[in-house]
Amino acid sequence: MKKNILFKGPLLTRSGYGEQSRFALRALRERSDLFNIYVQPLQWGKTSWISEEDPERMWIDQAIEKTIAFIQSGATFDASFQVTIPNEWEKLAPVNIGFTAGIETTKVAYPWIQKGNEMDRIVVVSNHSKKVYNETVYIGTHPETGVEVQAKLETPVDTVNYPVKTFEPIDLDLDLKHNVNFLCVAQYGPRKNLENTVRWFIEEFRSEEVGLVVKSNITKNSIGDRKQMFFKLAQLVRSTGEKKCTVHLLHGDMTDQEMHSLYTHDKIHCLASLSHGEGFGLPIFEAAYSGLPVITTAWSGQNDFLFAADNKAHEFYIVEHDLAPIPEAVIWDGVLIKESEWCYPREHSVRSKFREFYSEYSLNPKKVEKRFKKDAKRIKETFSPERQNALMVESVCAALNIDPSQSLDDTVMLEFG
Repeated sequence: MKKNILFKGPLLTRSGYGEQSRFALRALRERSDLFNIYVQPLQWGKTSWISEEDPERMWIDQAIEKTIAFIQSGATFDASFQVTIPNEWEKLAPVNIGFTAGIETTKVAYPWIQKGNEMDRIVVVSNHSKKVYNETVYIGTHPETGVEVQAKLETPVDTVNYPVKTFEPIDLDLDLKHNVNFLCVAQYGPRKNLENTVRWFIEEFRSEEVGLVVKSNITKNSIGDRKQMFFKLAQLVRSTGEKKCTVHLLHGDMTDQEMHSLYTHDKIHCLASLSHGEGFGLPIFEAAYSGLPVITTAWSGQNDFLFAADNKAHEFYIVEHDLAPIPEAVIWDGVLIKESEWCYPREHSVRSKFREFYSEYSLNPKKVEKRFKKDAKRIKETFSPERQNALMVESVCAALNIDPSQSLDDTVMLEFG
């Protein structure tokens, strides 16, 4: 008999966890012979909700109604699949699976260990997240015996990376002043290091006609958010003095097709991501498999696709970095702890890689494009939807102790002569 699974996550939000939720849902929906999926949507901070009326959204809406009726009937679930940060995981069914982007730092918070050990299986989106989760250990003293005790994760962890997506490009009317433009896709916040990205770009190209397109927001994609974002970015740009280079703000909801068309736009030539850490690094991933050159550090989640299985670096401009404690201002109780570290890109290395790409592209653009398109093919083959979806299903089946190669559907088709 098919397993009834409660799928809980921010499926309808414009967020990294929203994208993560939709990926997992698509994978599990493909195996309707194994699972009956019931949906409980979550809000994710102050992020916007998706508004597209497509078949997937219609299916989700119907699944939400089906879930309400299922719960009201008094029926129970065989398993829960929860897409959120670990300290929000709950024991909702006999078998519980937690799916998280993991952590961008060097240590997980203690509640993550506690909640993680309440799960029957954990899925993360990168080997960095798996490594940090498995290697975090807390040592304390038992209050009654005085004996030293250790707290660490005991639950099995699987890494399932995102799959690539394929879209036909559409025309984006970007009014860009210069012929060569860099791109940065990052929410405005401490972890993404957006202010330094803009400042270091301007310092390197102050006297040259080069552009930087910043796709960003603060929390939502509302008009109020756009005004606030424009004010912050304009204030930063003005503070850097006279310049020939330009910075453009791209704000608002963009569909997957529009985002992928941005990566392949004939006036966008390189993505720069100087974040302090990534659970996976979805914009870096999308740019890389779209054939767009990437400038970033060799730290955290992006290493899964920017390096091959033999640990050989492929085509990207590697920025040097240092690991150091996270700033006090970003400490988040139960999530980002003061004992952890994250990556600090070095300014001289960032500017050097900006210059290296610009020089190589200006000298021979076709040669640069050929290199990165070749690597995009490698990424597409390695992270195909078929492969990643199958890995997700295997992980869920392992938690449920069922064989993914065997259908659980009770329906039988009989043929009569």
